[in-house]
Amino acid sequence: MKVIYNRYFPFGSYWAINLLGLVFARRDRGRLGPEELNHEYIHTLQQREMLFVVFFLWYLLEWLVRLVQYRSPHLAYRNISMEREAYAMQRDLQYRLHRPLFAWRKWL
Repeated sequence: MKVIYNRYFPFGSYWAINLLGLVFARRDRGRLGPEELNHEYIHTLQQREMLFVVFFLWYLLEWLVRLVQYRSPHLAYRNISMEREAYAMQRDLQYRLHRPLFAWRKWL
């Protein structure tokens, strides 16, 4: 996983975004710490196991469902199953070594 620091992307209040195993991070927010890097690595594992394209389709579809459910873009984002897994396990720096395949389904 490679981290690319830049000024503009991701937009808005987001600090980092993982696209195909490349992490784009806003440098004005400082360097990513071990927990944030682990969070993004969990997304890399999710993307790989879902063959990248399926991950992004599922992510968008689930975000739309959660948007209807919670009526808030931020709450919809925080309740996507892939984000719930990444946030719940980001402090476990060994998680990637024992993470089962498709573990995000636990948070559906």
